[in-house]
Amino acid sequence: MRATDFIMGSVLASVLLVTTACGGAPATMVAPPSAMAKQPATTNATPSPTPEADDQAPLDGDVTPNAGNADLAANKQPAYAAKALEVLATLPIKGRAPKTGYSREKFGQAWADVDRNGCDTRNDILARDLTAKTFKAGSRECQVLTGVLADPYTATTISFVRGQSTSGAVQIDHVVALNDAWQKGAQQLSVDQRTALANDPLNLLAVDGPSNQQKGASDAATWLPPNKGYRCEYVARQVSVKATYKLWVTQGEHDAMATVLGGCADIQVPTNQTPPPAEPVVLPPPAPVKEVAPVEAAPAPAPAPPAAPPAPLVQPPAAGVYYQNCSAVRAAGAAPIRAGDPGFQAKFDRDGDGVGCE
Repeated sequence: MRATDFIMGSVLASVLLVTTACGGAPATMVAPPSAMAKQPATTNATPSPTPEADDQAPLDGDVTPNAGNADLAANKQPAYAAKALEVLATLPIKGRAPKTGYSREKFGQAWADVDRNGCDTRNDILARDLTAKTFKAGSRECQVLTGVLADPYTATTISFVRGQSTSGAVQIDHVVALNDAWQKGAQQLSVDQRTALANDPLNLLAVDGPSNQQKGASDAATWLPPNKGYRCEYVARQVSVKATYKLWVTQGEHDAMATVLGGCADIQVPTNQTPPPAEPVVLPPPAPVKEVAPVEAAPAPAPAPPAAPPAPLVQPPAAGVYYQNCSAVRAAGAAPIRAGDPGFQAKFDRDGDGVGCE
């Protein structure tokens, strides 16, 4: 099963179940986090003492160019379909499972291109949530270099500049942390399903880096965004993710979620499924066709021979190639070099994202 098939199938199944059982209202589109009105920052709930490294965004590597990233980002905005309190009531309440066996690798390749659009998930989310974006030349609006984030967690404006020492100012948060998901049902999912969970736009937000680090692997019982004006939407999103992937909540987590949602009882859960048109499009009947005498058709021209595929811009290095340093990699036309490529060495990949000599 492809990860994207699971995302859409799970979301549809969850929304249909909730709206059928609870009488949910038709879905409507809402603005992305970057368009939300800013609220003053306030004191947050008790943070987790140890951040979860999986929810900290590493530097993104070079990716295959993609011409349609702007349209893709627009299509990834969530729709809303059912009241969050009603969906919360459907989540099982259990204790935490042991953390034994957890690792980031259990959720597939980090920032995998699950939708096969030629852009990794990190760049997809940056393109979705940032404004005033600039992109790396030649990446066809895929690799985000700079932008502005209206951060939902702190209600502040943050400038993003891609770089070894600057990218951490904006990180991609797993709204339901992968470590938390592992202890609440994800152990029972397949690798494809866990990969879908880790790369689902429903579970991802571009946010303030320090806030993301402070949150770590916390659930709603131990951490909430400092921006109180965003807590309802934050909890509603967590509820939607847990319902979509059949995860459970602890009693303390359930009670904390219910308390937050009690102050916004009408808020609905976001989904990734765009609703169908409200009314079907009715086409006018075709005009009557006047009969005419048949005309002998001219012979069709012979089809043109298929064009030869373009030669690759850079020939891959032969097996056994050794590069002294990144300058040698670039001189050979092999940059960026990825893990598994001939001649790849760990020293080329300073940021640990699997791509060297960027």
